[in-house]
Amino acid sequence: MLTDEMRQAVADAKLCYVATVSPDGTPNLSPKGSLAVWDDHHLVFANIASPDTVRNLAKNPAIEINVLDPFARRGFRFKGRAQVLDSGPVFDKIAGELLARFGPSLPVHGAVLVEVRHARPVVSPAYTFNPDATVDAVRREWLAIYGVTPAR
Repeated sequence: MLTDEMRQAVADAKLCYVATVSPDGTPNLSPKGSLAVWDDHHLVFANIASPDTVRNLAKNPAIEINVLDPFARRGFRFKGRAQVLDSGPVFDKIAGELLARFGPSLPVHGAVLVEVRHARPVVSPAYTFNPDATVDAVRREWLAIYGVTPAR
């Protein structure tokens, strides 16, 4: 299910957004900086400071994760079911891999393993309004809008 392009988008993401459903039915959107691909059908992130996300998932495991390159205006949305882990061999393995990736000071209080059931691209209207637009051209345009000079 997770393509090479999706895997690369997750690997490149410095920040993603996780949506869960609060007990009163309202959405909860939470930024995450530890998202990683676990295997062909799962994503994982650390519970660093996510009490609302974890509490919501304990009652309703529905989740959506959005990964977006803000300058290329492209990314992916992943929908699925989440499992909160805070002990056991699967948690130990996930925590070990997250610590190896992000450093030993990452405060992993738990991990969220997400079974991806649906994945689809997120594409900005920048491409719709200009069908000839390339990713590089859109990236240059948005870097300029934000006043960012690309590294050489």
